[in-house]
Amino acid sequence: MWENKSLKMIITGLVCGAANGLFGAGGGILAVPMLERDGLETKKAHATSLAIMLPLSIISAFIYYKSGNLNIAEAMKYLPFGLAGVFLGSAIMKRISAATLKQLFALVMMYFGVRMLMR
Repeated sequence: MWENKSLKMIITGLVCGAANGLFGAGGGILAVPMLERDGLETKKAHATSLAIMLPLSIISAFIYYKSGNLNIAEAMKYLPFGLAGVFLGSAIMKRISAATLKQLFALVMMYFGVRMLMR
């Protein structure tokens, strides 16, 4: 039968992939707490979720593109600023504690969750 760690890995992968396909890269938000629950320290969980989500996001974008649901021109407008944000966020993550990162992550999730419910 399945080893407990393998089952967790399978469930995490399925949940993150399904969320990514459904929400458009939303799987990373789910991956972080799942990876932490599996024993990964906070900063490594954040970085590992990115490594998981990159190939999933590329595949999801391709599927969205093929179905006519991807506006590449619109996406390109955000890319330079997104890349600048990557360097800024990575620099900040190096300097803050894991506890602060967890609190910031929770606040961002709560803010956008409430904002989405209010729409």
